[in-house]
Amino acid sequence: MPNITTKELSALDDQLTMEQVLVKKYRTFANQCSDPQLRTKCNQIADRHQTHFNTLMNYLG
Repeated sequence: MPNITTKELSALDDQLTMEQVLVKKYRTFANQCSDPQLRTKCNQIADRHQTHFNTLMNYLG
């Protein structure tokens, strides 16, 4: 991992938190949807944010 500043680490931490929030939010939306197409779209969006989260974690790890 390249050297990163405290400010950059803080920004990454904030972004990780936001990605987690978005995953949870869209999973909740998906579970509340009665329309299968909308449920699928919400799950796809949640998956995309989970991928973002995983990518950031791999960068840090």
